[in-house]
Amino acid sequence: MFFPLKDINPTERFPIVTITLIVINSIVFLYELSLGPEQGAFMTSWGTVPYEITHGVDLVGQTVSSPVTHTATPMSHYVTLVSSMFIHGGFIHLLGNMLYLWIFGNNIEDLLGPLKFVLFYLACGLVASLTHVLIQPSSMIPTVGASGAVSGILGAYLIVYPHARVVTVVFLLIFVRVMLVPAGVLLVFWFIINAVSGLSSLGLRGGGVAWFAHIGGFLAGIVLLRIMMGNRFSRVRNREVE
Repeated sequence: MFFPLKDINPTERFPIVTITLIVINSIVFLYELSLGPEQGAFMTSWGTVPYEITHGVDLVGQTVSSPVTHTATPMSHYVTLVSSMFIHGGFIHLLGNMLYLWIFGNNIEDLLGPLKFVLFYLACGLVASLTHVLIQPSSMIPTVGASGAVSGILGAYLIVYPHARVVTVVFLLIFVRVMLVPAGVLLVFWFIINAVSGLSSLGLRGGGVAWFAHIGGFLAGIVLLRIMMGNRFSRVRNREVE
């Protein structure tokens, strides 16, 4: 079990977009908390509900196949493919996503620049949401969280900085140690856990983690980074290996 704390991988740019994304997600979460009992309605309005996307309808009220009561989306339900990535189901959910965004996001922003990084982040989140919809097309449970977009950052980091060292809390049975772990080891382990969990969840109904959103976002990050960096990708990789 790995729990990353920070990476040893300095950047040249100030990570304005990474910090802004963390602030936006935190503000939205505080707004959720302010809603009290209406927080659930907010999530069903702005979270991605696969059934709504695949059937082109906006579910309202309690349905036979859904454990939650749906509320109407103020805008097109397709907007939820993006809005859902700024909503979180709890403090631990938010903290985990923002921690990974802070550790790995600044380096990818440094490579792409602010504007491209915004596009990269949103594109990875969109692919992640669509992947979940593809795998669970009839699910009526809203999916929320920045996990898909952050997963794209992890995929990008893996292929461009696999040898970067990450200060990590490692849990070995009853022993706990803080170690420097290569990013490649940490992120490959992360992907394997998500892939195994995703395959194990196939055919199951009910709520839980949208594992395939993580997988889709991760793979999207690998592909998109190579496309967006173009010829610079090889130069950065060679420099990182040296």
